[in-house]
Amino acid sequence: MATAVLEPKAEVKQFLGGPAKKLLIGGKWVASASGQTFEVLNPADGSVLAQVARGNEQDVNLAVAAARKSFDDGKYRRMSVHERSKLMYRLADAIEAHAEEFAQLESLDNGKPVGVARAADVPLTIEHFRYYAGWADKIDGDVISVAPPYDPGRFLNYTLREPVGVVAQIIPWNFPLLMAAWKLGAALACGCSIVLKPAEQTPLSALLLGQLVCEVGFPDGVLNIVTGFGDAGAALANHRDVDKVAFTGSTEVGKKIVQASAGNLKRVTLELGGKSPNIIFADADLEVAAGAAASAIFFNHGQCCCAGSRLFVEAPVYDEIVGRVAEIAKGIKLGPGMAPDTQMGPLVSSEQLDRVTGFIKSGLEEGAEAICGGGRPGGDLDKGYFVQPTVFRKVRSDMTMIQEEIFGPVVAAFPFKDMADVAAQANATQYGLAAGIFTRDIMKAHRMAEAVRAGTVWVNCYNMFDAASPFGGYKQSGYGREMGKHALENYTQTKSVWVRTE
Repeated sequence: MATAVLEPKAEVKQFLGGPAKKLLIGGKWVASASGQTFEVLNPADGSVLAQVARGNEQDVNLAVAAARKSFDDGKYRRMSVHERSKLMYRLADAIEAHAEEFAQLESLDNGKPVGVARAADVPLTIEHFRYYAGWADKIDGDVISVAPPYDPGRFLNYTLREPVGVVAQIIPWNFPLLMAAWKLGAALACGCSIVLKPAEQTPLSALLLGQLVCEVGFPDGVLNIVTGFGDAGAALANHRDVDKVAFTGSTEVGKKIVQASAGNLKRVTLELGGKSPNIIFADADLEVAAGAAASAIFFNHGQCCCAGSRLFVEAPVYDEIVGRVAEIAKGIKLGPGMAPDTQMGPLVSSEQLDRVTGFIKSGLEEGAEAICGGGRPGGDLDKGYFVQPTVFRKVRSDMTMIQEEIFGPVVAAFPFKDMADVAAQANATQYGLAAGIFTRDIMKAHRMAEAVRAGTVWVNCYNMFDAASPFGGYKQSGYGREMGKHALENYTQTKSVWVRTE
């Protein structure tokens, strides 16, 4: 284990210390109705970081009522779009002022290297709020030329884009702050009121974000935060006064949310699981491709819905690429996220550790060969939820670990013969979230980008994100899009207005 571990800032220690963290409901920080709390653990060693209020259905009811009151009162949704934009810019500035605190909380709570949180999670969060602050005054309707054949009169017909109402947003544990920003940015720009439910494993950065939302001046009830477990999320999905649910998480839970939404036909957007193919042709820059293939699966400990967990390599360069990826994996430094030299931290929880090691075990039992990794690292690291970055070869498409999303640093490498072969293999999955393609042939790149059924296709790169670019899935990877102008459709509805002019 790395010996030099960064000491958390005094502000982080202060935030983590003291009494249990409370729920944010109607602009007030309140204890859960039951008085129950739960422990938030450091995945690097299993130690307790903080106590957090355990919200339940009663708390969800209060939070939804506060959001409904806020929306119906209209203080925020009827606010000048310029004032709304200014509030969002102030929030982005406040996050930037507390950037190091957010980075350290993400590292302690999720396990990711603090350097990654500094370089990616926090800056992307800041830019996300700034991007949507710029959209707040650009959510426009249209004027439509109309001439009903049954009425000779003249009419003005125009449309309004209005906020959808009370929104429930349920976010995952792999990018706690950034996933909150992905959902909050568009919803706030559109004028919605929100109940945010962070993952029980990683609620801390959302609570700090809630503090800043209050400090910069958002009206009470615009953002409400209920921390808790699946019962709180289910209560939100079932609630008849919630107009829309936005969920990021597993496909299994996504299906339950769709079923729960039927009660009042609430709108639903889902960003779900993936089993993303990463395709390397023999004509690619092999050094670039191998490095990107390793990053595609080992970034964030493989805990990415779009992780390149199925690696397809054209037969002539298969051994070379797989060997290079394995060498990169062997050189990855495991350790606590707060250690400056850590390149891969622990998995987020003991449950996730059991899941990932279970898939590794099943792969070995079904005949796959692990050419690196394949288990726990041993030594002091076994106090935390660490698993070795693992590269499998001699795999078959019917293996359990190929069919199911592992959500860990485990990649399976397949050889392929030609474009038709790899397109068929890449699409032989229930998922369709992302894909990577590596080739120097631009025509081949475009043809493969069209052939692969995925919501995002990266060519000669992987894991590229920008607030302006939409992200979402095909098939059982969900529907709807996060980010870009497309996300605004999730949080608005269109009203048609007819006016007789003569």
